[in-house]
Amino acid sequence: MSHPLLIALAQQSDQGSAAANLDDCETAIRTAANRGCGLVLLQELHNSSYFCQIEDPALFDLAEPIPGPTTERLSKLARELQVVIIGSLFERRAPGLYHNTAVVLDVDGSLAGIYRKMHIPDDPGYYEKYYFTPGDLGFNPVDTAIGRLGVLVCWDQWFPEAARAMALAGAQILLYPTAIGWDPCDSSAEQTRQLEAWVTVQRGHAVANGLTVAACNRVGFEPDPRGAGSGARFWGSSFVCGPQGEMLAQADAQTPKLLITEVNLARTEQVRRMWPFLRDRRIDAYDDLKRRYRD
Repeated sequence: MSHPLLIALAQQSDQGSAAANLDDCETAIRTAANRGCGLVLLQELHNSSYFCQIEDPALFDLAEPIPGPTTERLSKLARELQVVIIGSLFERRAPGLYHNTAVVLDVDGSLAGIYRKMHIPDDPGYYEKYYFTPGDLGFNPVDTAIGRLGVLVCWDQWFPEAARAMALAGAQILLYPTAIGWDPCDSSAEQTRQLEAWVTVQRGHAVANGLTVAACNRVGFEPDPRGAGSGARFWGSSFVCGPQGEMLAQADAQTPKLLITEVNLARTEQVRRMWPFLRDRRIDAYDDLKRRYRD
């Protein structure tokens, strides 16, 4: 795609129920479409609170099949508004088998593709390995009416290999539904370092691959459901940067925001002519990258 494209990132806070959260998503999608956006990126696990703060078998009831109720609703919106929608769901694939899965609905309402989160964290307050089986679909972009989309999910954004794999498969933009926040007990200096690291590593993916990057994060405080921990304050700060890492737009860390900005995916060609990293890669010398560590 050579002409500029308006994209929207729906940075939202939990509304307390799946119905309310989906209504909030629909409002954001309609507003974005009315403002001329061709793509809307929703945050990670947008139907619920970030339930992975605890391990509770009852919470598997939040999962749903794909296709299913949420994809049906997003499909109708995509078709009505002629917009590409990227959602993020707790997928029930089979009894006892669940994934953290991004869905891509094309402008005709079709389910253009899915991506199952490949890198699954397990940290205090982020107990995702309890809920999610690692993805098994690989790093494959999804073709849509507006271009080939490299959709990844949250923890994937820390891994340059994931971004590179999508780039090598022809992705024209990297898109990250996200749920990441601070431990309120951390110092302000530590919180600043974490946020800056999050932004910096993704801007690095943009530079290394000559691609626009968009990351949509949730925002607001969510308490530990059992009251044992300090909860999580999701830091928002959703952003879009260009293929040289230049910041095109960024939301703040405190409030919900429909972040809308213009991107030009054709700039990848121009930037890669100046910085031909793909040309100069020593693919003959990278075998050790497939090892866990060089002991």
